[in-house]
Amino acid sequence: MKIDIISVQPKMFEGFLGESIVARAIRKGACDIRILDLRDFAHDRHRKVDDRPYGGGPGMLMTCAPWFEAVESTEPAGARVIMTSPAGRRFDQRAAEELSREERLVFMCGHYEGFDARIETLATDMFSIGDFVMTGGELAAAAMVDSIVRLLPGVLGGGPAAVRNESFGRDGLLEAPQYTHPPEFRGMEVPAVLRGGDHAKIEAWKRAEARKLTARLRPDLEQ
Repeated sequence: MKIDIISVQPKMFEGFLGESIVARAIRKGACDIRILDLRDFAHDRHRKVDDRPYGGGPGMLMTCAPWFEAVESTEPAGARVIMTSPAGRRFDQRAAEELSREERLVFMCGHYEGFDARIETLATDMFSIGDFVMTGGELAAAAMVDSIVRLLPGVLGGGPAAVRNESFGRDGLLEAPQYTHPPEFRGMEVPAVLRGGDHAKIEAWKRAEARKLTARLRPDLEQ
């Protein structure tokens, strides 16, 4: 998979790309991630990418020309071009799975008061990671990229089973509680069924606990 991320804050991605699962995916060749500085596509002396909105209002809007040139430089034909926006579709695990099957993704990170509305014509998709406002789309893009890249074949240890039964997996439920050593800690014990070695009983317990946990904490997932 090839991923281009266009931003006015490209340094925000330096640590993200060099650590954890994303760094492993890059090393394995599962994905190639390139960060483009939007200001490289502004040709005035001050590398200006924003201006005051027509009709007045607070803040500044991102202007058309740098964005059109930046996106077009990625040769986006056939790519999913994703704009971060509070007006977008809510990003969830199903969206991550959908995008993980693509070969080319381009992320457009919003900033300031947002985009000139004409820039939206460049996007094939608009996504939001929640009903709150951030100063820019960089963290949203990083969160989406992380959730997508970890689903690529060979990235996680354990193969397909590593993601099949986790939270928001195929059954849409939260993942059942998990435990490791020691078997008892400060009076809290690992459930006996998990120590018994009967895999059928363990799987039944996990399914039941996942349903109970989801009903208690996220009943909206069962609707």
